[in-house]
Amino acid sequence: MAGFLLTGAHPYGEGATDIRLVDGVIAEVGSGLTPGSAEVIDAAGLVALPGLVDLHTHLREPGREDAETVQTGSRAAALGGYTAVHAMANTEPVADTAGVVEQVWRLGREAGLVDVQPIGAVTVGLRGERLAELGAMADSVAGVRVFSDDGLCVSDAVLMRRALEYVRAFDGVIAQHAQEPRLTEGAQMNEGIRSGVLGMRGWPGVAEEAVIARDVLLAAHVGSRLHVCHVSTAGSVEIIRIAKERGMPVTAEVTPHHLMLTEELIDGYDPVYKVNPPLRTADDVAALRAGLADGTIDVVATDHAPHTPEAKDCEWDAAAFGMLGLQTALSVVIATMVHPGLLDWRDVADRMSVRPAQIGQLDAHGAKLAVGAPANLVLVDAGAEVVVEVAELASRSRNTPYAGMTLPGKVVATFLRGAPTVLDGKACR
Repeated sequence: MAGFLLTGAHPYGEGATDIRLVDGVIAEVGSGLTPGSAEVIDAAGLVALPGLVDLHTHLREPGREDAETVQTGSRAAALGGYTAVHAMANTEPVADTAGVVEQVWRLGREAGLVDVQPIGAVTVGLRGERLAELGAMADSVAGVRVFSDDGLCVSDAVLMRRALEYVRAFDGVIAQHAQEPRLTEGAQMNEGIRSGVLGMRGWPGVAEEAVIARDVLLAAHVGSRLHVCHVSTAGSVEIIRIAKERGMPVTAEVTPHHLMLTEELIDGYDPVYKVNPPLRTADDVAALRAGLADGTIDVVATDHAPHTPEAKDCEWDAAAFGMLGLQTALSVVIATMVHPGLLDWRDVADRMSVRPAQIGQLDAHGAKLAVGAPANLVLVDAGAEVVVEVAELASRSRNTPYAGMTLPGKVVATFLRGAPTVLDGKACR
């Protein structure tokens, strides 16, 4: 039988039990299981969760391997407790054809650390002019089901409608980067008193909210599914809440950094805090936390955006937008949602595994920790505290806003189809 026996684990932070992993599935769950020929892993005191799933990761390959590769990004994901990630399409070349998404999919399989599911571009070259090969990408070996021009908004309403209509045929999802370009031209940070004081062009929340309002109406009109990327304002949360109350087919995500960080950090002009959408106010952060707690916001997605030092270690205006997120996401959620009592561990599993797997249609992920389920899971030391050391990050880039911070929780082990990708907090390969 062999496999692994996890002894004394606490599924969803509840009672201790043993979990046996054999041939890629959970074979037994119960107290006092005998090891037999299995390798025993002492999981006493550790929280067991289904492997985390990220709906929004930038792996940069092909084309920007100086910032990240599928291999390095996959390692960062596994160390963060992830067993699957969705790779965004803004690579070079853009993932707007079956050939490119198949390349990304195969690179993920070769790395073997997490399941890498490509996201296809909505429009050719992300230019917002004509639809990409949505059907060909859906029919490819990668089986693409989520499409996004993330980094750019599909701002043309007619084109957005056509995309929603097209993917409905195969139950696809359009993931919208909600940013009205004409309202954000040259914008550098959240619009408000602070942007005026700092002398930066402001980025109004309404630029996000207006696109979300338009698109939930379009999705309802054509009967197709819309997913809203990186929600960042209180107004956006309220629009999504109303849309859901009316039965509109919309889901939404929030990033860890928008749950924790505010625009006040920009006072020092450190480009590590430059992100799209921008860091908002404390009131927005509170609304995002409440929206995640009550289920208005469905998932936490990292928007892991690695950049080279040349792209971030420069003056603010010239710096690229984006932050790392894969290795720190779970810790930020523990700090902002679990410790304040807004989410329990079952909720964390729901927002970081179950729902993202459902939205991305990854049937092998997000399952309950029960006999017969795929053995994709993570063991977390919830009581540990870890100092974020930039030099120890697995990513090829170093643009983390959490450098030097002490964050709660530590991923001790991650299992993909019953095989460890992380053990004792270290990547196995």
